Amino acid sequence: MEVVIAANAAEVARLAALRVARACRSATTRRGIPPVLGFATGSSPLGLYAELTAMLEDGSLDLAGAAGFALDEYIGLPKGHPESYAEVIRRTVTEPLGLDPAYVHVLDGNSDDPLGTCARFEQAIIDAGGVDVQIVGIGANGHIGFNEPGSSLASRTRPMTLAERTRKDNQRFFDSLDEVPTQCLTQGLGTIMDAREIVMVAKGTNKAEAVAKMLEGPVSSSCPASVLQLHPNVTIVIDDDAASRLSTAEHHRMAWTNKPEWMRWDRLNH
Repeated sequence: MEVVIAANAAEVARLAALRVARACRSATTRRGIPPVLGFATGSSPLGLYAELTAMLEDGSLDLAGAAGFALDEYIGLPKGHPESYAEVIRRTVTEPLGLDPAYVHVLDGNSDDPLGTCARFEQAIIDAGGVDVQIVGIGANGHIGFNEPGSSLASRTRPMTLAERTRKDNQRFFDSLDEVPTQCLTQGLGTIMDAREIVMVAKGTNKAEAVAKMLEGPVSSSCPASVLQLHPNVTIVIDDDAASRLSTAEHHRMAWTNKPEWMRWDRLNH
């Protein structure tokens, strides 16, 4: 894994967006078709999406015809609820990035057949040729997507029960904890690991313990994000606060600072 420690949230967003943009250009060149992206929700990737939007506006990125798959969705929120991930993705990804809504896939949290919905979602990813670059965040308990601690490292898209800590962390988006759903549909860890490239963003001291366990702890279902240690092409972009529990933080800073200029992402494909 390549770990980049940025000075602040704005720099996290800029660097992560440069990495995602580079992956999109590489995918288009390699496969000859528009890229397929995996989209995370929550607050962590919002700056990244804003940076991608700016790249589209200045002509340094082209996502015409691109497809996308959301990581997860709550079960039971009514259609059109502002905190359903279908709506969040529409507001923060599909419309700002000018994507065709027909090519942006979000799990149906109101399906009468959740297992069938998950199976069809997996097949849609296969039919699209797989995900070229998957954007992820990390929960304070180490989850990615809604793969809570204890999730199988080989899991596929499925229904899950949300951990109480996750519900409390997400309460800020709702009027009360009682309004936060208790169940969800989520891409599995095995599904996420199938992506050709993964870019993670994390910010703040509340993520520091999870980041340390992910990067420096053993690969274990007790920290689902630790499975990323097994992926061949992962970039972790974090701020100083999120890096504050890393014993190897200075090493990662030096590794990035001492890279030859031609290897810097903002010097590539521009």
